[in-house]
Amino acid sequence: MIKCDVRIARSFISDEEYISAHGKVSQGYKQLSEKSGPGSEWLGWRDILANPNDAILEEIESLATSIRSDADIFIVCGIGGSYLGAKAIIDALKPHFSSKGPEILYAGHHMGGKYLEELLQHIKAPKADGGQKKVYVNVISKSGSTLETALSFRAIRSTLESMYGDEAANHIICTTSDEGGILNQLIDAKGYKKFVIPNDIGGRFSVLTPVGLIPIAVAGIDIKALYYGAVSAYNRYEEDIEDIIEYTSLRNALHKAGKTIDVISCFEPELASFGGWIQQLMGESEGKEGKGIFPTVASFSTDLHSLGQFIQQGKRSLMETFLIVENSFSSIEVETLEGDDDKLNYLAGKTFHDINTKARLGTTEAHQDGNVPIINLTIEALNEENLGALIYFFELATGVFVYSLGVNPFNQPGVEDYKKAMYRLLGKD
Repeated sequence: MIKCDVRIARSFISDEEYISAHGKVSQGYKQLSEKSGPGSEWLGWRDILANPNDAILEEIESLATSIRSDADIFIVCGIGGSYLGAKAIIDALKPHFSSKGPEILYAGHHMGGKYLEELLQHIKAPKADGGQKKVYVNVISKSGSTLETALSFRAIRSTLESMYGDEAANHIICTTSDEGGILNQLIDAKGYKKFVIPNDIGGRFSVLTPVGLIPIAVAGIDIKALYYGAVSAYNRYEEDIEDIIEYTSLRNALHKAGKTIDVISCFEPELASFGGWIQQLMGESEGKEGKGIFPTVASFSTDLHSLGQFIQQGKRSLMETFLIVENSFSSIEVETLEGDDDKLNYLAGKTFHDINTKARLGTTEAHQDGNVPIINLTIEALNEENLGALIYFFELATGVFVYSLGVNPFNQPGVEDYKKAMYRLLGKD
């Protein structure tokens, strides 16, 4: 269960401001729940939780088990919502230094030639025993023509063909639209394994479809627990939406009061990539028509030594959303050192989680004193169920908040502007 504590942020908003925002947000939720707002044809991310499809989960788990038993490397080839959701969950739950299962790598998320060249060299290099690496790639794109992803996939599949010959097709999984697009042409020609991205789900809302679930399952994470954590959140908010309304009402009121930046902060480095997923979800959904709060991510305590000064005393244009894990998922503690030459024995017997928690509470106190409105979002433990619930919380809250601004949450016309200019400069017809 997600605990939403808005008490600090609420102290920055008058009753009149909150009541006004609450009315707009309630109307926004009505548009979303009744599918009456602009872009309502893109609400499939709610429908898949209302009617879970266990068959697709089982198909993905079966494929992932096969790949995990065979692969040395698994490449996720996609950009934006095609990889951020998977990376968020993998980074949160996969052990940092585990040698179990394939190495999970990413491609197609930028056009850096050095990175791609070194990636290709890495997958071609023999293993320590001299044997050839077993490499699989999951390319993810509705159209198949997104330039960053298409360029990387061209190079990777060419490399796999040189490594495996006719067997290369068995190492390639495509996640794409039901029909049309370049990837479907390649699937028909080459016989690649195919999974479908639902037509009514946009990229940044797609983590609980094969887009995110295949890489997450290959990483050895329980996708059924993740998925049904989101289903539980869906059912809970269908019965009682007040937490979502309260959270989005505060954001709406702070937006109107001139808060233009939301610092998504966490004291658990495992959640930094989850913050990156939130950043895209919010940024592409609400940043339109001169409206929206700019989402940025801070990983504390690391970024207290870079961004902390600005957050504390810079221009008062920001709010802060803390992602909090209540229970420890590490047992390491500070030992007593004879002689206490580093003067840290005052911490002896404390776990790092305890110390980290005090650092978070101290930071919260300081930022509040620095006039930063803060919202705390707490999960009890870092696991699949809670992260699934958190995914749905942010998807739902984002849709409701953006509707409350009078904007379509599900398009991204600004993204198309840069593509047009880029393709013109590259000489594409």
